[in-house]
Amino acid sequence: MRNYPTIQDIREAHERLKPHVRHTPLLRADKIENAAGCQLYLKPETLQITGAFKIRGALNKALSLSREEIANGIIATSSGNHAQGLAYAARMLGVKAILVVPVTTPKIKIENTKALGAEVILFDGDTAARWKRVYEIAEENKYATVHAFEDPIVMAGQGTIGCEILEDLGDVDTVIVPVGGGGLISGIATAIKETKPSVRVIGAEPALTPKYFHSRINKERTSLPLKNTIADGLRISVPGQNPYPIIEKYVDEIVLVEDEHIIAGMRALAKDAKLIAEPAASIGVGALLAGSIDVKRDEKVCAVLSGGNWDLRDLAEIYNVAG
Repeated sequence: MRNYPTIQDIREAHERLKPHVRHTPLLRADKIENAAGCQLYLKPETLQITGAFKIRGALNKALSLSREEIANGIIATSSGNHAQGLAYAARMLGVKAILVVPVTTPKIKIENTKALGAEVILFDGDTAARWKRVYEIAEENKYATVHAFEDPIVMAGQGTIGCEILEDLGDVDTVIVPVGGGGLISGIATAIKETKPSVRVIGAEPALTPKYFHSRINKERTSLPLKNTIADGLRISVPGQNPYPIIEKYVDEIVLVEDEHIIAGMRALAKDAKLIAEPAASIGVGALLAGSIDVKRDEKVCAVLSGGNWDLRDLAEIYNVAG
């Protein structure tokens, strides 16, 4: 089996998912443009059915499996959004979903996952330890596993965002994508570069978890100590094995964004675009506001807002600070 998605895989996923997910709108963020320094468009996956892009990859994978493969259930680990996407897919297909999530997962993501009918197992350990536990449980119970970013079929589902961007803004110049495990940007970058190579694809990564940034410098996958960042959805210490070569091939630049600038992005999105975006989703706008990306005034830039699932009390604290 290939460990990367092809453009054909992404186009097939696009057709497969059309009846089941939202084609999220592309919104002109004219009130943020002066500070961003470009013509800014937002791709708000915050408005997706489960509040995040993850439903695309999870559902694409679930629909690709046979009824026999998923008969006993499907299982994964996730910091929250993949959990909700997989839980939704399982409910739609009438099968059991089991999610192993970090103890640090925001409460709202746990509650949303349970509300979709999934079993949630809290686990205190890093990503590698959680996946070890997932594979143990899967083997014991004959569950199908759905990896959040290593699976090429999941990446293809995420890549449908790239198809929608090109459909809605054919003359886009630059697309900025949050970078966590790498599945989202791998899919989007493949869709865009294989369709319109002139479009610049930039990955935005938290400065506190710069695994892809340093891996590019070192020319190999580099593991770094896991530090806390407000962008919990992007908090991973080592690049994905399968996404890494795709990102090296298709992503033009990776920029680092400090937490303070991620928060500035959240505030700008709430105040000027009227969009509630979690920190991971706000990182691209934060990068523009910090001047981390070289853009021109007439450049058409699309920032992908990956999700909007975050505890409202935490959001209120951030917005209150903004005055």
